[in-house]
Amino acid sequence: MMYDVIIVGAGIIGLASALKILEINPYLKLLIIEKENTIAKHQTGNNSGVIHSGVYYKPGSLKAQNCVEGYNMLIEFCKMNNVKYEICGKMIVATSEKEVPILNLIYDRGVKNGLSGLKKMTLDEINEIEPYVSAVSGIFVPQTGIVDFGSVARKYLELILNYSSQIVFNHKVANIKIKSHNCEVISTNQTFESKIVVTCAGLYADKVAQTTHPNLGIKIIPFRGEYYKISEEKKYLVKSLIYPVPDPSFPFLGVHFTRTINGEVEAGPNAVLAFKREGYKKTSFSLFDTFETLTWPGFHKVLKKNYKTGLGEYYRSFSKSAFVKALQRLVPEISKNDLITGSAGVRAQACSRDGGLLDDFFIVEDKRILHVCNAPSPAATSSLAIGANIAKRIINRIN
Repeated sequence: MMYDVIIVGAGIIGLASALKILEINPYLKLLIIEKENTIAKHQTGNNSGVIHSGVYYKPGSLKAQNCVEGYNMLIEFCKMNNVKYEICGKMIVATSEKEVPILNLIYDRGVKNGLSGLKKMTLDEINEIEPYVSAVSGIFVPQTGIVDFGSVARKYLELILNYSSQIVFNHKVANIKIKSHNCEVISTNQTFESKIVVTCAGLYADKVAQTTHPNLGIKIIPFRGEYYKISEEKKYLVKSLIYPVPDPSFPFLGVHFTRTINGEVEAGPNAVLAFKREGYKKTSFSLFDTFETLTWPGFHKVLKKNYKTGLGEYYRSFSKSAFVKALQRLVPEISKNDLITGSAGVRAQACSRDGGLLDDFFIVEDKRILHVCNAPSPAATSSLAIGANIAKRIINRIN
């Protein structure tokens, strides 16, 4: 069969894109190809479940635009489709005076990004909401919420399958060929044809994109984020979400406390270099993936610039005491005995050849193909906005 559109990848971005394409033109023949045996198996199914507000991101960036728009779209979607969510708010706290200027910058960004109700807080005001936090000052972000993004993705698929669409599992894409009037998507099991292809391959985004754009100039570097769960007896220490002031030179938010939609409290994640693209355990290792990372010129520059931070992350990965120490900067009463080993996720972080860790969404496209090459957090929150943007581009090509 000749399809109108093929989507490679059934994570939350691929599914949101498919849904938005079909909402514009419900008569299109659309196929989703997924290498796993189910949807949302990697980044979508292993994140913290935070509905981000858009407070951190540089005004005017794709992250800022899509997060604020996507936030509103996601909340409306959850309401209309009975997907459980909660708006619980988030506290970002400075634990030393030297962090206050960065905290003020975050506040200013939030205001410029259109967030209302942001509030700068003293320690006394912080403790009215989070009585066990220690800080010199903070910002309360009322818009932040929690949801199970796996449930969101499953609802996307349910709606997608109401249209003239299909999904196939256990088909790993090996090659894509662009021809004059169509594209061939060659999986390990079969070859499919379509007019347009969209790839949302997450941890393999660069690999899939290089099938049509061999001089892509980026490499996906996998970073594992490890979580602990807070014991039932100490859940009372965290009322909502508690975040530190992030390190501006490192594209991750630092270990924090997060309530989940199922009633648990998580602590983490850290950010350690993974030696396998889908390496969820400390012992996970792929010689090929490791070789690719270590020989990428951009990674050498990242390592030179961030080796101290990286070593600190590794130390916390193998030392529970060090992990607890980082958490105690936010909540001093937390102890080693309060933490239970939890899950882990792996983040796909694009790294340019010149050593930049791409901080914004990055899409490569031409007449018949669109590759989502970098979609870091807040991609899940932004999924419907990103999907709508991709849908407009695809529909314009088809028309």
